[in-house]
Amino acid sequence: MASQRNLKEHSTSDAMLRHWREAVPNDRLAHLVKDAARAMVRGLQMRLAQYEVSFGHWAFLRILWEQDGLTQKELSVEAGVMTPTTFTAVSAMEKLGYVERRQAPDNRKNTYVYLTPKGKSLKKKLVPLAEEVNEISVRGLKESDIKIARKVLLTIIENMARDEAESDDPARRIPSTREVGNLIASRGEEYENG
Repeated sequence: MASQRNLKEHSTSDAMLRHWREAVPNDRLAHLVKDAARAMVRGLQMRLAQYEVSFGHWAFLRILWEQDGLTQKELSVEAGVMTPTTFTAVSAMEKLGYVERRQAPDNRKNTYVYLTPKGKSLKKKLVPLAEEVNEISVRGLKESDIKIARKVLLTIIENMARDEAESDDPARRIPSTREVGNLIASRGEEYENG
């Protein structure tokens, strides 16, 4: 079973490499960045699975290791995800014993998320896995190439953040999951009635 999964993952990687080297060697940079990120995420997911930690939980754990006791809203902002996503992840992580939610005695409105000892102990197990993925990803590159890649990627991030911040067109924004669901449902109704 495990060898079949490894074979499938290997063939997926081979297909992706063949795609970039043969089919579309000059395709858009956005696609290349997406595939590089996806490959790194897959590498980390494989390693996190050894400790039964999902990639989705990894993002929240990383944030809480740096700043424990955030509100769920603050955690959403830091992770760059919608509040319902954070609520679902925190609920699952609470069941797994990684976090606990508390309310401040003087402010019952906000719920704060704190790591449990089990959640804190995952840091020394999981961070080396992420570092390993980073080391693997830059194998064969010179330090100067890595610095250039970082500069390029940071500039791309800054440019896109500026573009988003400067957009005053209400149609150019990221819709909520609920809005997307409603749009899909209404289009489905149009299609059925059309």
